[in-house]
Amino acid sequence: MSTQFNTQFNTQSFSSLEQVLAPDSIAIVGASNDPTKRGYKAMMGLIDGGYQGDIYPVNPKADTILGKPAYASVNLIPEGVHMALICTPASTIPSLIKECGDVGVKGAIILASGFGEVDEVGARLEQEVLQAAQNAGVRIIGPNTSGLFNLHKKVNLLALDNVSAGDIGIISQSGNMLLSLALEAQSNGHIGFSTYVGPGNQTDVGFADYLAYLGSDKHTGVATFYVEGFKDGRAFLDEAKVTSQLKPVVVYKSGSTEAGQKAASSHTGALAGSYQMTVDLLQQAGVSVVAHSDEILPVAEGLGLMQHASGKRVAVLADGGGQATIASDRISEAGLELAELETATRLALSQILFPQASLVNPIDVAGSTDAAPGLLSKCMEILVADKNVDMVFLVGMFGGYGIRFAKELIEEELQCADEMIALAKKTDKPLIIDSLYAHIKPEPLEKLRQAGLPVYASIEHAVKIMSALGERGAYLKNNQHQARKAPLTINQACADTLANAKSQGRDLFEYEAKNLLSAYGLEVAKEIIVRDESELERAFAEFGDIPLVMKVVSKDILHKSDAGGVKLNLVGKDALYTARESILASCLAYKVDADIEGVLITPMARKGTEVIIGMSQDPIFGPVLMFGLGGIFVEILKDVSFRAIPLSRYDAISMIDQIKASKVFDGVRGELPLDKDALVDLLLIVSAIVENHPDISELDLNPVIAYDNGYAIVDARIIVSQEK
Repeated sequence: MSTQFNTQFNTQSFSSLEQVLAPDSIAIVGASNDPTKRGYKAMMGLIDGGYQGDIYPVNPKADTILGKPAYASVNLIPEGVHMALICTPASTIPSLIKECGDVGVKGAIILASGFGEVDEVGARLEQEVLQAAQNAGVRIIGPNTSGLFNLHKKVNLLALDNVSAGDIGIISQSGNMLLSLALEAQSNGHIGFSTYVGPGNQTDVGFADYLAYLGSDKHTGVATFYVEGFKDGRAFLDEAKVTSQLKPVVVYKSGSTEAGQKAASSHTGALAGSYQMTVDLLQQAGVSVVAHSDEILPVAEGLGLMQHASGKRVAVLADGGGQATIASDRISEAGLELAELETATRLALSQILFPQASLVNPIDVAGSTDAAPGLLSKCMEILVADKNVDMVFLVGMFGGYGIRFAKELIEEELQCADEMIALAKKTDKPLIIDSLYAHIKPEPLEKLRQAGLPVYASIEHAVKIMSALGERGAYLKNNQHQARKAPLTINQACADTLANAKSQGRDLFEYEAKNLLSAYGLEVAKEIIVRDESELERAFAEFGDIPLVMKVVSKDILHKSDAGGVKLNLVGKDALYTARESILASCLAYKVDADIEGVLITPMARKGTEVIIGMSQDPIFGPVLMFGLGGIFVEILKDVSFRAIPLSRYDAISMIDQIKASKVFDGVRGELPLDKDALVDLLLIVSAIVENHPDISELDLNPVIAYDNGYAIVDARIIVSQEK
């Protein structure tokens, strides 16, 4: 694993965090001789854990605490202190932070609650703490944090028992989730942790800072996060793009952000802020997202051991048909593939397995290994040599043959384990073992675990890990040389149009939105705005007897169809007159005081496949682009994908491929394939437009009709930010 230093990280910030999270000296403010107090437990955690740095208990009412001289205040400690753990009530914190700053303390961990998570009074106190910290040059962990440990430094401020040092760094907004993971690791027996932090309110240090620290920490192989809510999601995404190139990043995101979103004014706004959006954006940044809490440690362990796979093609080796079928089902559901084995591979397997063995992936040895479990490692070696195989998945009862059939087989299983270990050292293809006997930890499986081969008791967990390995491999491969599209030169006329609309407190009219798109080179159909009846003649003369569309133009009517403001398939002059009268009447009935500028007339687009391209300014993640099935069903079917702006070409391609309806683009029932390249370019240009014009609050192109050659933007809506 690469330990290259993150050159994009602020070195001063990293230095201060390193001294806080890996301190050589610690002051315990509120230290106590009372075993029920947190200040006592923190002292005991350090002493019992063998912490080698200096410990300074601070308590004005004690001379000594647990055998160490106590100080009446932080500023009486004679030597410099890297970090202070503050165990006192919320009201004492601002003055204590000032004291810490006076004596050069680098950072403070604030356990107390009663801040912004409680009420407005607490929020004001929290701001006071932040101001004091900034004035004093002290980094703040918390407040309302569960604490931290750094097991390689022997810093255990949680006094948590039976946690082993290892390479998994944990940042968790839930102290109970940490406890759950610690107990799970204890049961596993082969998983250890580097650093844990409870971020609390993130008044100062946030998720992005912790990710940067873990990314640069030589003891951390996998950065793992339990997240209830991001405060600055964009900063986390930016850091994840850097750290995920160096080591795996795993996130479990609980809940969704929908409740925190503003009332949506467009289709895109209605769909943004969802849990799916968060997952898409994290994956875009190279993060492995787990959907269930019991997947957190298995996936972190698996990624730490195997890093990534070069592809998603899996060879399944099973000693039972049932498990082979289950594994195949889960592999298909996870978006992985059953590898198509080479003829030479099947021939080699046939020479060592019974004639009744199934040699079409999944491979079922059909009893061949009941008396000769050593054959499994030979089968694995054959499968690893197949160029169509990216991962090998052994499922069944390995490790239990000596228990199930005959004790004499244990030695053969141990020899087989040695051969698997040797094979793992020779190949970069992940070898994953799932065993019925994993829970009872027989010696052959323990030998594999001690050598760094992953062993699981759940097919579902194993498949999730293989999925994460395949996704990480694809991300590293596709993003390594995949630069995003260069920003477009800013069109000043477009900037002026947006500024004018903003000064008038309105959004762009549809024709203005389409003019903006056209100015940046996008294909937009010709259209005419008609402000009074006399101008209908001009429109008819321009377009003639072809099917036309008429739409209302009004700053007060955003959803035109809802107001009866759209008429389709209008042919002939009379139809135009009738449609205009109907639209005006319907829209004024819908909103009696609507300011109607006129109607917009344009040719009907020919039939094709409707998609939507939209953008919204998410309050947590910033500008986000959406792609999906278009038309009136977008909010019903919600077959959409999201990416953070700016996009790379790989981002644009992947968001099209991600939607469930993506097979439509390849052509179905004799239809020609759709022009995916044109849609990719459209997504990239929309991304660049949003970069150029931050006053665009929301954008909807719905529908865009995709054809076998090009596309047609049927409707365009641009909402202008009214913030000063």
